[in-house]
Amino acid sequence: MFAISNFLVALAKLIDFALGAYMWIIIGRAIISWVNPDPYNPIVRFLHEVTEPVLSRIRRVIPAFAGGLDFSPVIVILAIIFLQSFLPPTIRQMALSLG
Repeated sequence: MFAISNFLVALAKLIDFALGAYMWIIIGRAIISWVNPDPYNPIVRFLHEVTEPVLSRIRRVIPAFAGGLDFSPVIVILAIIFLQSFLPPTIRQMALSLG
């Protein structure tokens, strides 16, 4: 049972890291959108390709406000913060109960 417990702890750390990294990618995309970036820059293309599937789903539900304000990155960041505070601790508690 200790192997499953250790696996769950490692999974919780991996999920926490992945969510944190994706949050920083969303923040980078939001900051890049404030300037006129070169669309052929590999970093700009990476940020766009990684974040657009998630942000476009949010934009379909919540359109941009007057003046073109896009709150979809804020909503995604809040969702990531919620998931970070819920998923890893829950998985860690499951691991502790197993082993």
